[in-house]
Amino acid sequence: MDDASRTQRLGAYAVVLHGSEMLLTRISPQGFPVGRWTLPGGGVDHGESPHLTVRRELYEETGLEAVSARLVDVHDVHVVDIGRDDAYEDYHGVHLLYVVEVDAQVEPHVVDIGGTTDMARWVPLEDIGSKTVPVLSMVTHALERLDQFGAGV
Repeated sequence: MDDASRTQRLGAYAVVLHGSEMLLTRISPQGFPVGRWTLPGGGVDHGESPHLTVRRELYEETGLEAVSARLVDVHDVHVVDIGRDDAYEDYHGVHLLYVVEVDAQVEPHVVDIGGTTDMARWVPLEDIGSKTVPVLSMVTHALERLDQFGAGV
């Protein structure tokens, strides 16, 4: 569509596993699409290292600090559809996926109140993608490659 605004966004995201659970965050009404679950992470700020971004975003969205983080995969999504503010958008998201280790004894909680995340929690792998835990495609991508993320850091 010619009148669609074009957006390209680079983000860094944490794939954090604990037993048969994955750490996920829910998109708040400040974000898009509202109510979907995703990996902790977000946009790389201008001049910021993606390695620092994944650690910063993990903490802001879950209150957890990365013990270790290693880049494992890249996912991207290209969508031309109605987006934010009910306007057509030509969106290309490039997602750097890191395997991240955290202290799983610390209860996840949102630190950046009022941002684009309104909940963080450990979700059983079998519940991910269900009607109660609808997810973005990068989560499905990570699930399909669990051997890459679960092999240790």
